[in-house]
Amino acid sequence: MSKIKINKKKLSPEQHEELLFALKSRFEKNMNRHNGLEWANVQAKLEANPEKLWSINEMENTGGEPDVIGQDKKTGEYLFYDCAAESPKGRRSICYDHEALESRKEHKPENSALEMAAEMGIELLTEEQYRDLQKLGIFDTKTSSWVKTPSVIRRLGGAIFCDRRYDHVFVYHNGAESYYAARGFRGSISV
Repeated sequence: MSKIKINKKKLSPEQHEELLFALKSRFEKNMNRHNGLEWANVQAKLEANPEKLWSINEMENTGGEPDVIGQDKKTGEYLFYDCAAESPKGRRSICYDHEALESRKEHKPENSALEMAAEMGIELLTEEQYRDLQKLGIFDTKTSSWVKTPSVIRRLGGAIFCDRRYDHVFVYHNGAESYYAARGFRGSISV
């Protein structure tokens, strides 16, 4: 007897409409993030990729306020980043990755940035992407965000995060197992 595979990464019609409405409103309110792009084209891509729309809904549900920040000239895909003023509330108090989570003997956080991102179907921003985001607005003045850490740093036990203070973007390091109430992560997805 074969088992029926249920796709849990699908939005209900109500969720679908609600999310598209929120994304369209945010898109129109923040045209400086995506000059020259048209919502109708973005919506068509979203409609054609329901699993990616589910991931964007996860970004929305965890406080990321995803928005289009550009379009890949080679692939034609639209780039969505978390554009909430502060690191998404539903993704804070987490360490960097599963290895870091497992290394904690006590006071373990509930999850890690890399695991949450994978579950959501998104990627952590890189340092370069984080800096690009900061050119579009002012983000993380009270919080900080884990960013994709180079393997050479991670192999030695560290991880990097960024924030904005004194009107400047800073990159810092910490033990990958550390976590703080004001540190989360920002994600990206291409559609």
